[in-house]
Amino acid sequence: MANFQYTARTRQGELRSGQMEANDQAAVASILMGRDMIPLNIAPAKTDAKSLDTSAEINFFTPRVKLVDLVIFARQMYSLTRSGIPILRAVNGLADTTHSKRMAQALRGVADQLERGRNLSSALHQFPDIFTELFVSIVHVGENTGQLDEAFLQLSDYLDREQETRKQIKTATRYPTFVLIAIGIAMVVLNIMVIPIFASMFSKLGADLPVMTKVLIGSSNFFMHYWPHMLIALGLGIVLLKRYLNTEKGIWQWDRTKLKLPIIGSIFERIILGRFCRSFSMMIKAGVPLPNALSLVADAVSNAFVGTKIREIRRTVEKGESLSRAAFASGLFSPLVLQMINVGEETGRLDELLQESGEYYEREVDYDLKSLTSKIEPILIGFVAVMVLTLALGIFTPMWDMMNAYKGRS
Repeated sequence: MANFQYTARTRQGELRSGQMEANDQAAVASILMGRDMIPLNIAPAKTDAKSLDTSAEINFFTPRVKLVDLVIFARQMYSLTRSGIPILRAVNGLADTTHSKRMAQALRGVADQLERGRNLSSALHQFPDIFTELFVSIVHVGENTGQLDEAFLQLSDYLDREQETRKQIKTATRYPTFVLIAIGIAMVVLNIMVIPIFASMFSKLGADLPVMTKVLIGSSNFFMHYWPHMLIALGLGIVLLKRYLNTEKGIWQWDRTKLKLPIIGSIFERIILGRFCRSFSMMIKAGVPLPNALSLVADAVSNAFVGTKIREIRRTVEKGESLSRAAFASGLFSPLVLQMINVGEETGRLDELLQESGEYYEREVDYDLKSLTSKIEPILIGFVAVMVLTLALGIFTPMWDMMNAYKGRS
C-alpha cells in the first residue's frame, strides 16, 4: 500500500485534508465517498521526515500518561460519540486539547490510523503502553455492537473507580511513610552527631560502660567508618531487587508475597477481588466471550500470581467445566464471590451480581484503608519507644553510674 494526500469536502461544505494508506487513488476516493466526503484532489503523499517524526517533542523527562488522562479521554469520547460527532473529528479535537504530550502524540497517531481506513480499536491497539488490552477489547465490542458510546461510559466508570482506589491507597500510606522517613533521618543524625560526642566523653572519663552503651558506640563507629560501603551495598541491593522483580518469576513471587503480608495483605486481596469483579462484570456485560474475558481480566487485576490462577480457570472452562466449579477449585475467591458466580450462572445475571460483589469489596477496601493508619500507628509508636528507650539506657545509664561514683567519693 501507498500513502496518498487528499483534499475533500463534506456534505456540510467543510473542507478536509489528510493522508490515507490505500492501494491506489481509486481506493482512496471510494473510502472518502463512503465517509460522505466528496474527493477534490488525491495525490501521492510526499515524504517529510520532519512531519513523520511525531516523537521529536517527547523525551525521557516527558511525564507519562496518567490514569486521570485516560478517565478524561473516555468521558470525552462518550460525550462526543453520543452527540453523533465523527470519530476522526473527535480524536483530532481531543489531541489538540489534552494537556499530556504523550497522550496528544498517541491520539494523533490514532487519527492517522483512522485516516488510513483502520477502525478505532485497531488504531488504539497500536499504542499498548497507553491503551491496555482490556480498554481496546471494550472499544472493539462497542464498535461491533453499535454501542461505542456505552463502551466508553463503562470504561470511564471503571477507570474512575480504579483512580479512586489508588488515591485512597496513597492517602492511607502517606502518614506511615513520613514516620519511617523521619525515623531513618533520626537514626543517621544520632549515629553521626550525638553518639560520637558521648562516646568521646566516656572515653576520657575511663568509665566502665554497660552493654547497651557499648552496642550504641559500636553501631556508631561502624556507621562512621563504613558508610560508603553501606551506601554501595544499599544501591547494589536496590538494583538487584529491581532486576529480580522485572523477571517473570520475581514479579510472580512478589505478588504472591503481598497477599500474605500482615495487616495490609488482606487489603491487597480485597482490592484484587474488587478489581476482578468490576472488570469481569464489564467484559461480560459488553458481550466478550467467557474465555477471552478471563484472559483480559487476568491482566487487569495487576497481580501475576492471581493472573496465573485466573488463566488456570480459563483452561478449565475451555475443557467444559462450569465457571463456578473452576473458580472453587482455584481456591482463590472468597465464599461471597463463589456464591455470586454460582447464582449468576444459574440466573443469567452474572454481570449484575459480579458488579454488586465489586461494590461490596470497594466498600470493604474503603473502610480498611481508613482504619489502616490506626492499625499501623501502635506499631510505629512501639518502634519509636524502643529506639528512645535504647538511646536513653545507652547514654544516661553510664552518666548516672558516674554521678553515683562521684558522690560516693565525696
